[in-house]
Amino acid sequence: MSSARNPIHVIGGGLAGSEAAWQVVSAGVPVVLHEMRPTRATPAHKTDRLAELVCSNSFRSDDAQNNAVGLLHEEMRRLGSLILSAGDQHKLPAGAALAVDRDGFADEVTARLSAHPLVTIERTEVAGLPPPDWDSVIIATGPLTSPTLAEAVRKLTGEAELAFFDAIAPIVYRESIDFDIAWFQSRYDKPGPGGSGKDYINCPLDEAEYGRFIDALLAGEKTEFHGWEKDTPYFEGCLPIEVMAARGRDTLRYGPMKPVGLRDPRTDRRPHAVVQLRQDNALGTLFNIVGFQTKLKYGAQKEIFQLIPGLGKAEFARLGGIHRNTFINSPKLLDGALRLKAQPRLRFAGQITGVEGYVESAAIGLLAGRFAAAERLGTAITDPPATTAMGALLRHITGGANAETFQPMNVNFGLFPDVPRGKKDDKRHALTSRALADLAGWIAPNRQAAK
Repeated sequence: MSSARNPIHVIGGGLAGSEAAWQVVSAGVPVVLHEMRPTRATPAHKTDRLAELVCSNSFRSDDAQNNAVGLLHEEMRRLGSLILSAGDQHKLPAGAALAVDRDGFADEVTARLSAHPLVTIERTEVAGLPPPDWDSVIIATGPLTSPTLAEAVRKLTGEAELAFFDAIAPIVYRESIDFDIAWFQSRYDKPGPGGSGKDYINCPLDEAEYGRFIDALLAGEKTEFHGWEKDTPYFEGCLPIEVMAARGRDTLRYGPMKPVGLRDPRTDRRPHAVVQLRQDNALGTLFNIVGFQTKLKYGAQKEIFQLIPGLGKAEFARLGGIHRNTFINSPKLLDGALRLKAQPRLRFAGQITGVEGYVESAAIGLLAGRFAAAERLGTAITDPPATTAMGALLRHITGGANAETFQPMNVNFGLFPDVPRGKKDDKRHALTSRALADLAGWIAPNRQAAK
């Protein structure tokens, strides 16, 4: 077998690993995709499906003209992303966001990879470093990397792992929500993909109700951490609600419970605070509480969340939870093609590289797959321009960020080279227009090189 036909090994069947595998086989190179579930479970996953969504079902904004993550969606679509294709096929009403039916989405990704003739799926744990004869490996094991592999990487690099806590929001059965109080509306009635402008369930709180909720939240019994977890910091973009509440009584009113753009139809006025729920499955029977990731114990969750008007008799399909995530110090350890400097046969992709978010993780998987396939085929491939969302994110984790203070990062316009100043919307349009034009200029020569 020629070196061009030797398989590339992808470890991890989450969003990044699935996307990386798809990009590799799309280039005509075989893949062995290693996923340890169900042989070895994780603290967060519930099934053995590839690309299972363990937290929110939202890929966030789908606005490619005004939002950095929406731009990243569009760039990935233009690059043949499996994750965005499956997401678009199973999208749900969610205002300006792209939310998906989590079961249909995972089934779609699993089916398409399982059916591909160049994909072999092995349901075993890769314990420790991959064997030496695996000459091209993409490690996309995410925030829940098996301890043996994480320890092997730590020893190889000489770096202590970085870690943070991430939390899971609860899911409510729609039929248990009181619609004499709650109502459907998106902020400012803005429709999104497949939506109507009435894509969220809203539960209003007046000032007294909000005060009682905050008091209960602060007093509620929390999960106790193990000794080795106590010094692990939270990621600022995904704080538990009780941690936010402890920073000030109005913090939640300016965060996930902000009432802007909403009017209670019973009073025709903006409430003091609002709890929003977003559709979580295609049947519309399940809704997750937006931004309500928590480390409250299960009993406390039920008691406290039922204080929210409209959720007084709420029944929960899933309560919130918390788990410890890990990521490597990518600016110090990885080169520009996502290879580990200490052992270049190993590439990293997804959340373990220090990107935060489903789409960002899949985007780095997309790039890792393309880099690995090009290397295997002996073709030249350049990095995506820094002016694109993918290029900006890649450069941030492979050298743009300060290695001494590195922590997980969502894609945002602050990572992009600047454009001439103008109105806020004009600047965003200038950034996104430039990005898509530069992406097109990058795709064409790389497509020719792959032939």
